[in-house]
Amino acid sequence: MEEKLIIGIGEFKVAKNPAILVTLGLGSCVGVCLRDKKSHIGGMIHVMLPELKDQGGNPGKYAEPGIRVMVNEMVKMGANVRDMEAKIAGGASMFESKGFEIGKKNVDKIKDVLRDLGIRILAEDTGGNRARSIEYKIEDGTLMIKKVGGKESIEIIQI
Repeated sequence: MEEKLIIGIGEFKVAKNPAILVTLGLGSCVGVCLRDKKSHIGGMIHVMLPELKDQGGNPGKYAEPGIRVMVNEMVKMGANVRDMEAKIAGGASMFESKGFEIGKKNVDKIKDVLRDLGIRILAEDTGGNRARSIEYKIEDGTLMIKKVGGKESIEIIQI
């Protein structure tokens, strides 16, 4: 039976299959889901901000260095960076603001870090103005996304 692991805001977890990684309430935050398709080791991080500006902060809150820390933990478990793939969701613009698009900045930084690591993004559901909750199945890389908010009804998609 697959174990569901809950990732809080600014946290990350890594696990070996069978496991489902879950995070709730992605507004401008972004869920980054990684897996090594050969070793079936995966991870998820709930990124709040693009990058850590000074030492001493929780790396899980930030795309840089959080994604690198998570990748290193996956490698310690036996994953290979060359076999990793990514899916991302979130980065919404939850409030009207001029010039302070934190969701877009998060997505851009995440893409930069993944590109630098040589990890290909297979799929993404980013932007817009709706909050998301996600479930990532390490076994096959399925990402279920539940979108809420706005005038639309609840929408569930799979990427």
